[in-house]
Amino acid sequence: MPEHTVTNRPRILLLSAYDAGSHRRWREQLVASHPEFDWHILALPPRFFQWRIRGNALTWLQAPLLQESWDLLLVTSTVDLATLRGIHPHLAATPAILYMHENQFAYPDSGNQHSSAEPKMVNLYSAVAANTVLFNSDWNRRSFVEQAQAFLDKLPDGVPEGLLRGIVDKSCVLPVPVEDSLFAEERRCINRQCPHLLWNHRWEYDKGPDRLLLMLDALAARGLRFQISVVGEQFRKAPEAFRLIEQRHSERLVDFGFMASRQDYNRLLRQADVVVSTALHDFQGLAMLEAMASGCLALAPDRLAYPEYVPGNQRYPSYPDDPETEALGAADRLIELFENPPLPSFPDEWRVSSLAARYGDIIRATLEKHGVS
Repeated sequence: MPEHTVTNRPRILLLSAYDAGSHRRWREQLVASHPEFDWHILALPPRFFQWRIRGNALTWLQAPLLQESWDLLLVTSTVDLATLRGIHPHLAATPAILYMHENQFAYPDSGNQHSSAEPKMVNLYSAVAANTVLFNSDWNRRSFVEQAQAFLDKLPDGVPEGLLRGIVDKSCVLPVPVEDSLFAEERRCINRQCPHLLWNHRWEYDKGPDRLLLMLDALAARGLRFQISVVGEQFRKAPEAFRLIEQRHSERLVDFGFMASRQDYNRLLRQADVVVSTALHDFQGLAMLEAMASGCLALAPDRLAYPEYVPGNQRYPSYPDDPETEALGAADRLIELFENPPLPSFPDEWRVSSLAARYGDIIRATLEKHGVS
């Protein structure tokens, strides 16, 4: 086994198998806020999702870091922890924390993907193999338990008694924190004459761009003056709705596309008036939380993790199977916000300075439980 530098700090190997957006920020932030641990990283680029979630253990088969001994493994929900431990026997007894950014049981089907139980089973096996399971929201944990149970109920036999109860008992909710530097120093008033809307999500079907288009069309049909920035991480093929948004609302667009500069993006967060979500899938919603911290009002559907931090008067009725009705309800709620704007609601409990200690406590408790100090 390769030699490694001797350190008095506990050695932690952090593995991120689909290192996109919030996954990358989460791990960078965690490492930066906990220098008392000796961190080492293995991360894979965010492409070819089906291959990443099923093949990461094979991709990393000969990775030198996996030949070493560690005090703790900290892995994201796309990592196949059970297989990693199986093909690296010296890691079988190493304590492991699984961080569930999302769960594949509650991920909506676009209708264009090959249906497979493999991603769900990777999540399930990893949760069984981990010593501690962290979920980034209560919605994530609830949806995992409920839909994993529905999945298990369909299996013919051989399902262990109390499988999911065992996972719940070793789990807790611990969100991805929001950088303290993003929080506005004072509350600001929105531009009621021509408000600036912000839609800042991945450019994929599960973020509901078709619903955004319907909402914008409804606002325009009512003669409402507004501007909008549509920004976010893009992949090989974007849904058609984005082309139609650019075509129909070009005169209202302030920014459109991916913002490579984090500085420019943070400036946009401070300039926008209302951050909008139309998502069918958002297990926490870091983009929404960052914008709210920067002083934006929020507009989000009354579902997913949003009730955990978006005030009730900033949520619109949820109709996941009726996009037209939902878009009209979103437009109605947005007009109400413009006519009688509430004060911004800052998600202070999600600050790094508020959550960092909890991360440290859980890591230390897991190490101590397994005889590492």
